[in-house]
Amino acid sequence: MSFTRIRLIAGNTLLEAARQKLFSFLVLLAVALVGGAQWFRDFNFGTPELKFLADFGFGAMAFFGAALTIAATAQLFFSEIEHRTVLTLLAKPVGRADFVLGKFFGVAVVTAVFCALLTALLAAVLWSRETALMREMPEAFAGGRVLHYGAIAAAGLVQWSKLAVLVAFTLLIASFAQSQLYTVIAGFFVLVICHLQYLAQETYARSGSAIGSAVTGAIGLLFPNFQLFNLADDVGAGGGLPWVRVVRVELYALGYVAAACALAIYSFRKREI
Repeated sequence: MSFTRIRLIAGNTLLEAARQKLFSFLVLLAVALVGGAQWFRDFNFGTPELKFLADFGFGAMAFFGAALTIAATAQLFFSEIEHRTVLTLLAKPVGRADFVLGKFFGVAVVTAVFCALLTALLAAVLWSRETALMREMPEAFAGGRVLHYGAIAAAGLVQWSKLAVLVAFTLLIASFAQSQLYTVIAGFFVLVICHLQYLAQETYARSGSAIGSAVTGAIGLLFPNFQLFNLADDVGAGGGLPWVRVVRVELYALGYVAAACALAIYSFRKREI
């Protein structure tokens, strides 16, 4: 395994992703929604306006980020196989571990750019609106600004960590899947499991079913709980984020990324191309 080869494959993957129309469409749509979030505040049903804007922005980041991650990972992986360029790469001194890790880091950089762009835009929208509200209602901001913009940046980082985990799991599926469509569908299925597994655990815990608890416990071990990455409520509430929690979530994500990438490398080594 060579870090130079991994870097070169990651760079090529990044360039391919930038040329994809789907990537440009999703980024532009997400930017438009986040940038125009303040125009939707009239639909707010009693939630404080700044919290509504923060929730809306991070919701758009999570939704379009997941769609971008799964679609880009599957397409960039299978394009190498369908065009037979993977044979050329692997014929050179490039190992299969280099190929898988290069694809992972390439898509991870794409999602990092996506999250950084939307987080910066959301922070700008919130700053602009908070400044306007401070002029309109100075008594409500007697103590200064209520939003902690460092916490907003940290929440964006956590969102990217969640997408990095999703990249690793989608690569794991692609390493043994025979089609891009199957990888995309299975990737969204994993996304749903990761978001909703806590509900199943709570349900079986209340029911007292030993078998159900064992099954959901195994699922909870195999799949990460994406609810742990949801820090938007803390940001929208106006307080700072507990940094210990952020570090724990980052380590939690790193563990799943390492495990999924290791399994993807093992599976891809066994695959006939």
